[in-house]
Amino acid sequence: MTSTNKLKILNDPIYGFITIPSERIFSIIEHPYFQRLRRISQMGMSYLVYPGAHHTRFHHAIGCVHLMQKAVQILRHKGVIISEAEEEALQIAILLHDIGHGPFSHAMEHSIVEGVDHESISLLFMEEMNRDFNQSLTLALQIFRGTYNRRFLNQLISSQLDMDRLDYLKRDSFYTGAAEGNINSERLITMLNVVKDDLVIEEKGIYSVEKFLVARRLMYWQVYLHKTSLVAEQLLIRVLKRAKELVEKGEKLNASKALSYFLYNKIGPENFSSETLSIFARLDDYDIISAMKEWQDHEDFVLSNLCNMIINRDLLKVKIKKKKPSVAKLEKRRKALQEKENISAIEADYFVFSGEVTNTAYKSENNNINILHKNGKISDVAKASDQLNLKALSKTVVKYYICYPKAKH
Repeated sequence: MTSTNKLKILNDPIYGFITIPSERIFSIIEHPYFQRLRRISQMGMSYLVYPGAHHTRFHHAIGCVHLMQKAVQILRHKGVIISEAEEEALQIAILLHDIGHGPFSHAMEHSIVEGVDHESISLLFMEEMNRDFNQSLTLALQIFRGTYNRRFLNQLISSQLDMDRLDYLKRDSFYTGAAEGNINSERLITMLNVVKDDLVIEEKGIYSVEKFLVARRLMYWQVYLHKTSLVAEQLLIRVLKRAKELVEKGEKLNASKALSYFLYNKIGPENFSSETLSIFARLDDYDIISAMKEWQDHEDFVLSNLCNMIINRDLLKVKIKKKKPSVAKLEKRRKALQEKENISAIEADYFVFSGEVTNTAYKSENNNINILHKNGKISDVAKASDQLNLKALSKTVVKYYICYPKAKH
């Protein structure tokens, strides 16, 4: 058998050429569980607002590995000892950190699978792959879980300044064209250091950290919590919820085998078996899109209308407010829709609803971003910064939204 050259190079529009660091990582990338990420968009329904936002979780995961390679290089250069086994484990952990995401990301967590979040599904996938790869992912799993005895390794994967955030902010800003998110991830990585087993940023990187936090906040309001993507995701959650309701009443719905499994069975943490996992691994954005195209013609008023709204981008009207909308206001809109379409209050609820969104750019109480000063002192970036805006960024901002059908002329 001829051995294939597994040290491949990929071309990335953001970082240029990315080298796959080892044969094992190449084999993990080739695994069907990982290849599935090519069919799952990184930003859910955001392409309805930003037409370029069609990049996938596959792009993002590869980008994270590239940044992790850089981070390890920089830290070693500064005298931080990281063994080859730890380096590879870090790369594997960051490669697989999002593998548990379902189609359109968070919509699935709230509708088809109950009480199982993508983090726990990621862990299940990693454990399953660890068996496939002869237990060679064990160290990566320990680092990912935070049970390994070197804390800073976990912080590179999951903290307020981790490789995940450094990649997705830059990548999402590139593909949406929202320039506000374009952070200098290379510069931030160059400023990394480790003190007493904690990741720190050297003092001269403080302005890059400020820009990163401001960029994160702007990207949340402008892109991730954009009112149109917000309403589209809410409609998608409602499509799946309605489909499940109809199936429970005995209706037949056309859908792919994988999607049907989750519609016809009640899946929660207690019965998410390895069989369930292998069916979940066959689910991607295409299952959902093709189901919605089918369901547009269903006789159920709620299901067909919700699907039409998403497929043809004719969404509900959405207003963002600083104050919670009154019950009376919602009730009035609901009543009007009931009379107009001759539907029940329960059906009208699918089209008239409210909710809230929160945005905290920086949480200073847990795993904060620490600045290493020239004199060796360490302080939280919000205190070290001479900018007042970082104190403001630590406050959670809550906004409320109300959605209802547009008035047709």
